Amino acid sequence: MEFIAKLINPGQVAVVFLSAFLICFIGYAIGSIKVKGLCLGTAGVFLFALLFGYLCTLPGLADIPLLSKFFMADASDAKIDIFGFLGDMGLVLFVTAVGCIAGPKFFRNLKKNAKSYVPMGVLIIFMGALVTALFALIPGIGPAYATGILSGALTSTPAFSASKAAVEAMAADQVGMVSLGHAVAYPFGVVGVVLFVQIMPRLLKANMAKERELIGAVDEAAKSADAEETAETKGKKKFIELDEFGFGAFGLAIVLGLILGSIKIPLSADGFSGSCFSLGMTGGPLIMSLILGHFGRLGRISLKVEMGALKAFREFGLMLFLIGAGVEGGVELVEQVSNSEYGVMIIVYGFIAGVVMTVIPMIVGYLFAKKVCKLALLNNLGSITGGMTSTPALGTLVGVAGTDDVAAAYASTYPVALVLIVLASQLINSFML
Repeated sequence: MEFIAKLINPGQVAVVFLSAFLICFIGYAIGSIKVKGLCLGTAGVFLFALLFGYLCTLPGLADIPLLSKFFMADASDAKIDIFGFLGDMGLVLFVTAVGCIAGPKFFRNLKKNAKSYVPMGVLIIFMGALVTALFALIPGIGPAYATGILSGALTSTPAFSASKAAVEAMAADQVGMVSLGHAVAYPFGVVGVVLFVQIMPRLLKANMAKERELIGAVDEAAKSADAEETAETKGKKKFIELDEFGFGAFGLAIVLGLILGSIKIPLSADGFSGSCFSLGMTGGPLIMSLILGHFGRLGRISLKVEMGALKAFREFGLMLFLIGAGVEGGVELVEQVSNSEYGVMIIVYGFIAGVVMTVIPMIVGYLFAKKVCKLALLNNLGSITGGMTSTPALGTLVGVAGTDDVAAAYASTYPVALVLIVLASQLINSFML
């Protein structure tokens, strides 16, 4: 009820909406700037949101009549709750759109490449967890800070939540270190993978038209199956469409996905009062939209969503997510640094650790996919974005690749990585705290 009371304050809602669309405009403008053919894309929105969050904490802002409306002293400000709500809503819209886009080809692609995607997810998270454990041994860093850095380096909100829950149960005074680590590592976690998926095709001088053909190729058996299904469908009566664009079907995918994501599985003897695993607002809608996108109907009801609507939902959701995460991160970073007893050097160590935790798993995963799994470049990069649980990088890769087919590789690797990074964060804290 407290959150609802804060949310319905018209003045605060107006300020957040104004801020969000201002960040949208300036962030996309920054993201469109190209340097030697490379650009930040939607990551520009995140970086400006991060800067905006920091600027809103400046004490002098509170004394300026109009600008004082934007002032946020710390992360407990009511406006942060609204930004957080926008970010959560954006993430749900994004992953649901990705699932609906990837659904029709997902299971076929997974069947063909499952022996590559599952090991990819395992290897990437294993490398990240190994580096995290090594950094946790450094005096002054410790497991709480290290697992916070890991969740930021892999931009994983579920891992961040799991780390906080595990630390709170064993060493409540260290919870702030988890938040600090996440905030310090998150910016490079976003930008690093975004730049990687742009740089690799350029370094390899890849023929993108040929690469698109490789991931879009369908074997003759699959084509025949599709043809038979189409012929069978034509003989039946037309499916019932809820609306012109498929908004009703999209809403159903979100509802069922949130229900699936809310199911909790206890991970300790404490039952539901202890550490639990759940797919959350990301994994639940993603998996459900993949299933509904695959079948395309529920009885006589069509579950098809117009591709144009899905692309709009995907981009709009990504934008909202980056705005919410960026503003929250900017405010939280200032608060955590101010409260930290370790000074500036702990921030420097955390940033370096975050870079290592982002770069090493990404490069190892890429080489494994190329040398061992023999994946095509776009399937390789798509599985990298899923293994790194990098929502912004997938949006960038779709633009680089010029096809939505890369979403299938992301969706195949993401669930594996999601489960493992949550478990890894909890295990590291359990054994090292």
